[in-house]
Amino acid sequence: MKIIIVGPVYPYRGGIAHYIKLLYKSLIRNNHDVKIFNFKRLYPNFLFPGKTQFEKSDEVEKIESKRIIDSVNPISWFTTGFKIAKEKPDIVIFKYWLPFFAPCFGITAGIIKLLSNSKIIFICDNITPHEKFPLSKPLSKFAFLFVDHFIVQSTSVEEDLLKIKPRASYKKVFHPIYEIFGKPIDRNEARKLLGIRPDEKILLFFGYIRGYKGLDLLLKSMKLVLSKFPVKLLVAGEFYEDPKRYYKIVEEEGIADFVIFKSEYIPNDEVKVYFCASDLVVLPYISATQSGIVQIAYNFNKPVIATNVGGLPEVVIDGETGFVVEPSSEKLAEAIIKFFEWDLAETFSKNIENVKEKFSWEHLVQILEELSSK
Repeated sequence: MKIIIVGPVYPYRGGIAHYIKLLYKSLIRNNHDVKIFNFKRLYPNFLFPGKTQFEKSDEVEKIESKRIIDSVNPISWFTTGFKIAKEKPDIVIFKYWLPFFAPCFGITAGIIKLLSNSKIIFICDNITPHEKFPLSKPLSKFAFLFVDHFIVQSTSVEEDLLKIKPRASYKKVFHPIYEIFGKPIDRNEARKLLGIRPDEKILLFFGYIRGYKGLDLLLKSMKLVLSKFPVKLLVAGEFYEDPKRYYKIVEEEGIADFVIFKSEYIPNDEVKVYFCASDLVVLPYISATQSGIVQIAYNFNKPVIATNVGGLPEVVIDGETGFVVEPSSEKLAEAIIKFFEWDLAETFSKNIENVKEKFSWEHLVQILEELSSK
């Protein structure tokens, strides 16, 4: 099939760009003719909370794309639609994660449908944003006007889709595993690189930091965990909000000696170091749809403690690949203590190895192929 993907990829950084790259490579492996229509401007600088939107590492694989979309320039939306329609693809895949992009995607999809017979498929990460966004429901409703089929990656997103488009044609496919961060390295080697002793118990909170990710809950759980045994929390990710409140919690809880902040975006070639150095990955989220962090953890066979929100309980199998708990400091502490007291690392890691097939890119490609024929 001739396929066009619409969304950010290199030189942009982050989970969406990683996802599109892996999807592109998986489709190519299955003998499809694939092109990517990329953004020349993704977010206006004043709307982006991080330090940069772009990859800085020279080690990142550079995927070819056409950088023509400007998220805030409607002329580029029409131009993109015309150019894609002229290519006459069998399907056009849009990656949808924020209503900010709804006008751009809605108009682009409309032009494609008007001028071609291409099927439009939206892969939806989120439909209802984690944080308040003005007019999010009507914006998403507009974006979905010309969509033939949807892929959702959790039950919570499925429910959000059906509230907006009750008769939507869709498939639910779990977020595939991120395989782009290299093979695991020796645990002690990883710890040496980070200055961590081989005998220390290490928790990992990974990814950019915003209020809905619940880092405050995890920090407040530390004193309870430390009352049982020494453990350190490694926080690796860029702050997308004022970090002072988190530093204040660390000071008030008296846990400064047990929390390590690596407050910056972690380049692709360093990601494996943080996961391989850790015993347990913790997602203390207050709200969620799904999370790519679980899929990175599974790539390295690392057990996960996640909260019972959104789609997290669908991918973290309670008592088998980790624990699922209510979003509170006390429940997080209980699960962390149980994990170490019962010495579950090896058992959970073996279980993760056994469920990986459920989260394969090949399965996603197969579903896309099925939808294209409907």
